[in-house]
Order: sequence, then structure tokens, then C-alpha cells
Amino acid sequence: MTIDPATRAVYDANATQWAAKRSTGRREEAVERLLAREGQPGERYLDVGCGAGLHLTDLPDGAVGLDASIEMLKVAAGSVDSPLVFGDAAELPFASQSFDGALASRVHVHLPRPSVPIAFADLHRVLKVDGVVELIMFEGDQDLMPSSDTDFPGRSFSFWPREHLLDVVHGAGFGVDALDTVTTTRWPRLQLSLRRLLTLPDTVGPHMRVLVCGLNPSVHSAEMGVGFGRGGNRFWPAALASGLVSVDRNPLHALRSHGVGMTDLVKRATPRADALTRDEYREGVARLERLCRWLQPAVVCMVGLAGWRAAMDRHASAGLQELTLGDRPVYVMPSTSGLNAHSRLEDLTEHLRVVQQIR
Repeated sequence: MTIDPATRAVYDANATQWAAKRSTGRREEAVERLLAREGQPGERYLDVGCGAGLHLTDLPDGAVGLDASIEMLKVAAGSVDSPLVFGDAAELPFASQSFDGALASRVHVHLPRPSVPIAFADLHRVLKVDGVVELIMFEGDQDLMPSSDTDFPGRSFSFWPREHLLDVVHGAGFGVDALDTVTTTRWPRLQLSLRRLLTLPDTVGPHMRVLVCGLNPSVHSAEMGVGFGRGGNRFWPAALASGLVSVDRNPLHALRSHGVGMTDLVKRATPRADALTRDEYREGVARLERLCRWLQPAVVCMVGLAGWRAAMDRHASAGLQELTLGDRPVYVMPSTSGLNAHSRLEDLTEHLRVVQQIR
């Protein structure tokens, strides 16, 4: 899902007027915070939803501006020397780990809330590990509704309860260094200072027919950017053989083409699963419960019987469980790791065939 088209049309029609009204001559606080977190000279920054380029002159040299409004970019081109890219915040047209930091000020507010996790996952992808983000969203509880309470009517906005947004940020693979609420504006703002962690972001969205859940990412998979990515892991061969997916090691294609989402019970990447703590299991289950209650996948497929036993039911067997997550059915299958010699590829494939029949 891209930025709301009607909202983009408003920006296109009012680009010059918008820039004139917003040009105050002073730096936005989010820019100040981003500059305060700047690391080494030569770092590259991205302004996601740069609009008329009002913040680009304050960012370090070489900062790139991206916007979905071509008219806004035309205005920006008249006042800044920064590289400008026509593109969407939900589908960033950049290579993985291209940037050291990013500003995302009130741009993801123009997405429906269920589309925000995948947009944040793409932001995670284009940032280097430990890359910093200054994110501003609106606080409240509204999913992409038009508002007349604005100087440029016709735009639609999403508002987020604080804890819900934190769940999505955590699921996208970011740590929160700071969180502030600003109430002096028309709409309360949630200002978050984020850091890109070495982990896998959730690839989730609405209308999932299967939500695949691993225990936690291995360091190798987190570095690859693909869950179950190690060569000896049999998840992807089993998923292909079962018809669950049609492209190898491509979580985004699995979500968009087959309705197959991916997440992890615990987001922290470790060399071994036995490094996880009881608190991490408890917090992970609570987050997964809320995720399932929100997005309502047809079924949750937990990959790893030992992990489910450690987190939920120490007497569990593989198959459909009595316990649910967010009122959604849960199917537990054996680990697909190459270290699990008890399960053949044929057995794992059959488990995934069964999962697809559950409704």
C-alpha cells in the first residue's frame, strides 16, 4: 500500500503554498535531535517525505530527499542542492544498508495502519545496523481518515495509540532510545528516536492466510535479512515444495503474492536460542498475541516445537494447538534447522501443507 493517493493529490495541487506556510526559518526539533546523534563525518542521511525540502539544508551534506509528490520535489529543486528522488515511503527505492540515518516526520501518518509495519520494515532494510531514525507520528486512535481540521483539507491521516505504535516499531526491528509526546500542536505528536537493530523486521500486513513465527533470528539470518536463511535450514525448501510460497528466500514476495507473513517470538538475534531469557519469552508472547488480535491472520504457524514448549506449553505436541493467539488458531511444527535430524524435508513439507488447510 502506497501513500494515500488523495492526500498526494492535495500536496501536488498546493506544493508552493504549502512550502510558503511551513517555511519558518527555524529547525524542526526532530532535525536537531538527528544532528545531535550524528556519528562520523561522511555519514549519509535520508529525509523520508521531504516535501519541499525544508529540512534538507539542515541535514549533513549529501542527504537525500524522497517524496511521493512530484510537485513538492519541483519546489524543493528550486531551493536545495540535495539529491531528490521521486518515490514512496512504503516502497523505498534504495539498496539495503544505504543510509546511516533517516528523518521521517509525519509521512507514515498518510498510510493505513496495517500497511505501516511493512513500510517500517523497508526503512529498516535501507539503514545500516545502528543507524538512527527520528520518527514523528500522531497520537490518537484513527485509521486513515480524511480530516477537515487542517489548512489543506482533503488529506487523510492515521493516529496511533502509543503502545500500539511501540509494538509495530519493535516488530520492525528498531530499538527506542527516546519517546516524547508533544501536545502543543493541533494534534498530539509522538516523537521517537530509534536505532536500527541487528534483527529481522516483521513482514506482516492485512489479510494474511498464514503468519509464520520463528523463535528468534539467528545472527546469520539477521545479517542476511531473511528468516531461516542459513543454507542448511529447510524452511524455504519445504515452503516451496508445499506451495506455501513460490520464490525462495523472499519474505516480501511471500507476503504480497501469497499472504504469508513472517515474524519471530523474540526479536533479539542470538547465535543460539538457549541464550533467550524467560522474560523475553513472556514479552514476545504478549506482543505476538496483540499482533494477531490486530491483523487477524487465518492461522499462526509456529516453527519450532521446543520454542513453543519453552514459551507456552511444555507438554505440547506438533500439530494444531488448543491454545490460540489473538483468537487465531496456532499450528506448531518441528524446527526446520539442519540440526533437527528427527524431521525429514518430506515431513516438514507435509506440515506446511496441513497449515494451508486450516481456516
